[in-house]
This record gives sequence, structure tokens and C-alpha cells, in this order.
Amino acid sequence: RKERIAVNEARILGIPVIAIVDTNCDPDEIDYVIPGNDDAIRAVKLLTETMANAVLEGKQGEQIEDFEE
Repeated sequence: RKERIAVNEARILGIPVIAIVDTNCDPDEIDYVIPGNDDAIRAVKLLTETMANAVLEGKQGEQIEDFEE
């Protein structure tokens, strides 16, 4: 799969791998597994927006409004 190339490159560069993993994926090479439906656009959008909001909140040290496009 094309994702394997990105995972291998991250390993070489020492970058931790965070991935949304469905039941049809092998999580062994992933450092931080996020269980979820990686095939549905809406599910991926929800997960990535939630992660983006958490990063922004952590950087600001306070509550923020939900990230919207």
C-alpha cells in the first residue's frame, strides 16, 4: 500500500507515526494508533478536526472554538 512508503520514510527520519487504523490495517508499524474508519471521508474529517483543535488548544493553554474550514 502507498501508506507503507510514508511509514518507512518516517521510520528512517525518526518521526513518530500517528495513524487512523481500521480493522483491515496492520497497526504493528504505527507508534500511535487511532482506531477509526479510515475509508469514510466524514470520519477522517471529524478525527483530524478534533486533533487539530486539541493541538491548538494545547498551544494556547485555553479553550478555543471548534476549528471550521
